[in-house]
Amino acid sequence: MTNQYDDLREWLAQVDAIGELARPNGADWNLEIGGLSEIGYKRRGPALLFDQIKGHPAGYRVLTSSTNSARRFGLTLRMGTDHTDRSLVAALRGQPKRWEQASGNFDPVTVESGPVFENVMEGDAVDLLRFPTPLWHALDGGRYIGTGVAVATVDPAEGWVNLGAYRSMLVDRNHVALAIIQGKHGHMHNQKWMEREGRAPVAIHIGMEPLFMVLGGVEVPSGISELNYAEAIRGAPVKVVKSTVTGLPIIADAEIVLEGWIRQGDKTGEGPFGEWTGYLVDQVTQEPFLKVERVLYRNNPIMLGAPPGKPPHDYSYMRTIMKSAMIFDALVAAGIPEVKGVYAPECGGGRMLVIVAIKQRYAGHARQAGFIASQCREAAYMGKYTVVVDDDIDVTNLEEVLWAICTRTDPAASIDFIRRAWASKAEPMLRPGQPPFNSRAIIDACRPYEWFDDFPKVAQADPAYLRELEQKWRDIFPGRL
Repeated sequence: MTNQYDDLREWLAQVDAIGELARPNGADWNLEIGGLSEIGYKRRGPALLFDQIKGHPAGYRVLTSSTNSARRFGLTLRMGTDHTDRSLVAALRGQPKRWEQASGNFDPVTVESGPVFENVMEGDAVDLLRFPTPLWHALDGGRYIGTGVAVATVDPAEGWVNLGAYRSMLVDRNHVALAIIQGKHGHMHNQKWMEREGRAPVAIHIGMEPLFMVLGGVEVPSGISELNYAEAIRGAPVKVVKSTVTGLPIIADAEIVLEGWIRQGDKTGEGPFGEWTGYLVDQVTQEPFLKVERVLYRNNPIMLGAPPGKPPHDYSYMRTIMKSAMIFDALVAAGIPEVKGVYAPECGGGRMLVIVAIKQRYAGHARQAGFIASQCREAAYMGKYTVVVDDDIDVTNLEEVLWAICTRTDPAASIDFIRRAWASKAEPMLRPGQPPFNSRAIIDACRPYEWFDDFPKVAQADPAYLRELEQKWRDIFPGRL
């Protein structure tokens, strides 16, 4: 297994080779694809490549569950396919910073054409209903053609290109509603364009290798393009074609791309949609819509689906692994000593709960780690609870973490709060019409520093001794070594 590939189809071939690809045929775009995918997420099943979808020609396909295993996600990041959850987090430590620094050494390679130009629909010929866009959840306000997307925008003054994973709802045959949260790079780009020209260029990549979806959903720093960042991970340039419609770069080997301009005042009803928090929290809101002027697509195109929902969902695993490593690195970069573990579990969507383990070295160490973990760039958006524990607690084991909270805290003294923090309309506790703020709780679940050595001893055997016993009595503990 080389872990080197250039597009989604080569990625699929490698996933197939490790036995993690299934091909369901004949599913209905109306809820069935979404339901089967949800079953797969909960069972940690294979990637699902749907074909012969009801009402559509064979060859028009939808891929889900692309990154929700350690082996598939390791392959996506070019880090190998022999990882466990814990080893993948460990392997990722330091990598985002190295990729960020290396991204300056790369620039996309502009080419004249690519596979995405095999088929072109323009003007009145645009028909988005040709693609098998799923209705993912029964209560969704429409069919979402864009979930695992990479939406390209550009800063009109500085010229750097952003690729964001912004949900896109099918309105009709040539219109798509685009929901971009305030504060995201794509939203800021579009605001600048509106102030400058009264319109903003957009190119929505509906299918591409999952790496671009991953980068579109994490905090790549302002001014660094996800194209360059992807090249740093790949170790090779990304081939792009400059669009004659918008001037934006288009990934040459993408599966499907929708192009056009959002114009000032053009808005339509969007939502509700089952979000990553596990709720349909937003009602129908007025969002910008894109009149699609051109569609590019490959023969036998593949839509990359990544619908959120109640965790675990399509990309919750990916976010958990990435966020855990990135927050760990942020704490180290901020000068927090003796950080021993960080985990942002799927139950919190990889954002709303962050657990940090430290070896306490001084008074205030735990609170310092907690506040920085709560508000660092990598964790500030939609955080809610940050728990700091001692290094004898396994941050990936929620029972151990809750045990620490139950036995090492005094609620009145161990919890601090931040108010009016950065949330979004996806926050289930946000009342309609209210600005997107939330509060944060920092829970110090470490043994009190001032009487650490006198704190009651844990009633358990030495872990090394338990491993010896498991080895000696392995016939009664099958599969536990």
